[in-house]
Amino acid sequence: MNMRSLCALGLAALVAACANAPSRSKLDETLYAYAGAIRWGDLGSVEVFLDPERRAELAPKPIERERMAQLQVTGYHVQSKEQSSETELRQVVQITLVNRHTLVERSVIDRQVWRWDEEAKAWWLTSGLPDFAPGR
Repeated sequence: MNMRSLCALGLAALVAACANAPSRSKLDETLYAYAGAIRWGDLGSVEVFLDPERRAELAPKPIERERMAQLQVTGYHVQSKEQSSETELRQVVQITLVNRHTLVERSVIDRQVWRWDEEAKAWWLTSGLPDFAPGR
């Protein structure tokens, strides 16, 4: 088999793999955008990732909004990621942050559960936003 045939075969396999996993790239895009919103402390942007079926219950309360305004995220590190099915992903993220008033740094472990919504063609966060309360 010559090099041209080998490349064509590899390209065909790649296209076939991508065609069978359209939600994978959407998942990567969603996780990247969510991580960016958390890093920038943009609660308005973060809320759009919440599962619409549970958004009212998962949305941050006023005290959580105030707490977030006092914090500066300095790190967002995925510790583990497991896609248990085509429609569910679980990941554990360590978020490092600094309190702007005390300049104390601490870390929070965020255990995320994401679900694929076939109708909306979107991944939704079903586990809620990270708990930034001190001592948790």
